[in-house]
Amino acid sequence: MLEAFRRYLENKVNLSADDYQLIESGCIIKKLRKHQFLLSEGGVCTFNAFVCEGFLRKYSVDDKGTEHTVYFATENWWISDRESLMEGTPSEYYIDAVEDTAVLLISKTNFDMLCDQIPAFKDMVNQILQKSLNATHSRINKTFQSTAEEKYNHFLKAFPNLANRAPRHMLASYLGITPETLSRIRKQVSTK
Repeated sequence: MLEAFRRYLENKVNLSADDYQLIESGCIIKKLRKHQFLLSEGGVCTFNAFVCEGFLRKYSVDDKGTEHTVYFATENWWISDRESLMEGTPSEYYIDAVEDTAVLLISKTNFDMLCDQIPAFKDMVNQILQKSLNATHSRINKTFQSTAEEKYNHFLKAFPNLANRAPRHMLASYLGITPETLSRIRKQVSTK
C-alpha cells in the first residue's frame, strides 16, 4: 500500500528520500471490508485518508432516514471530514467502504507535522484543497442549475469510471435524484 502512495506522491511533487521516510513513518494502513465504516456520524474524525485501492463514500442521513452522498473516493483520492478533523467536533457524516478497500491513514498530528517539515508536501496539500473547493463550488452550481439528465451526463464526463462502480442508489443519492429517475435517464442515454 505504501508503494501506491509513493507513486502518487512522485507524480505530484519532488521529495527527497528523507522526506519519503518521514511521510511513511507517519502512515497507518487500514483495510476495510465492503460496508465497513471508516467514520460514523457522531465520531470525531482524527485522520486524512488516502485510498490505495477500493472505493469509499461520504454521506449523511437525514431525519427521514434518507442518505445524501456528498463524496466518492477511489484509488489515489483523499477522503476525510475536514470540519470534524480541524475543529475536533463530532462528524455529521459516515464514511464507508463501497468495495473492499485499503486506505493509508495519517493522523491530524502527523499530517500537520508533515506540512510543517516538508514545504513541498504542504504546497501539494494546498493545491489539492483548492481543487477540491473549486469542484465543490462547481457541483453546487450544477445542482441548482441542471436537470437530472444534465447532472448525470456531467457525472459521466467528470468520473467515467465511477458510474459502473457505484451502486444505483448511491449514485442517485449523489446526484440528488431518485433511483427510479436515474434508471430512466440511463435508459434514455443508452438509446441515444
